[in-house]
Amino acid sequence: QVQLVESGGGLAQPGGSLRLSCAASESIFSMGWYRQAPGKQRELVAAITSGGSTNYADSVKGRFTISRDNAKNTVFLQMNSLKPEDTAVYYCNARRITAWGRYDYWGQGTQVTVSS
Repeated sequence: QVQLVESGGGLAQPGGSLRLSCAASESIFSMGWYRQAPGKQRELVAAITSGGSTNYADSVKGRFTISRDNAKNTVFLQMNSLKPEDTAVYYCNARRITAWGRYDYWGQGTQVTVSS
């Protein structure tokens, strides 16, 4: 079973920065970050494949950058120019597609709070 361990959440001021990290126990083709704010649906923030292809939510384009270290099975999310609306629990996601279907694995979640 794939295990994901997140770190890097915390408190930041508006306009500040945080970097999230997620380490997977084994190699995964696609990794990314989702977030869920109170009373809202979980949404995709950013994702990246092992080949480096990325996609971002429109709300974070130009502010957040996703990257990964394939050798370490680790994905990062650099969050700059943070806004209060970025406040949410952020979940690391790993997706694996096999002959038996698609599997999603989730980290424990880390709180990101943006407030003055």
